[in-house]
Amino acid sequence: MSGFDYIADTNAVVYLLAGNACMEPFLEKKLAVSVITVMELLSFPEIDEKEETIIRNFLNNCEILNISEGIRELTIEIRRTYKTKLPDAIIAATAVSSSVPLITADVGFLKIKSMQVEKLMP
Repeated sequence: MSGFDYIADTNAVVYLLAGNACMEPFLEKKLAVSVITVMELLSFPEIDEKEETIIRNFLNNCEILNISEGIRELTIEIRRTYKTKLPDAIIAATAVSSSVPLITADVGFLKIKSMQVEKLMP
């Protein structure tokens, strides 16, 4: 069993940090994020120093899931099967290998049969 309840997709973290009500059910949950989400969040060209600090403080309270050999192989399978963009395939493979639901507003994840998705309605 993992030490977290959900994996948050990049858009879910953005909604959470913006105070969007769609994330209220997850505020008391232990969240993890893929290393891809970390890179996406911190590479937005428009973020300023204050926003970066907020993001890094949030990430310090999450478990960061790196790309293992198993995730790498599952990413290849997901990308081939569902023609998913590489970052989304990595995030999906991370969720599948962790056996916990992915929180996301991205409907593209719903087509991946092997994963659990908690669809956000922002």
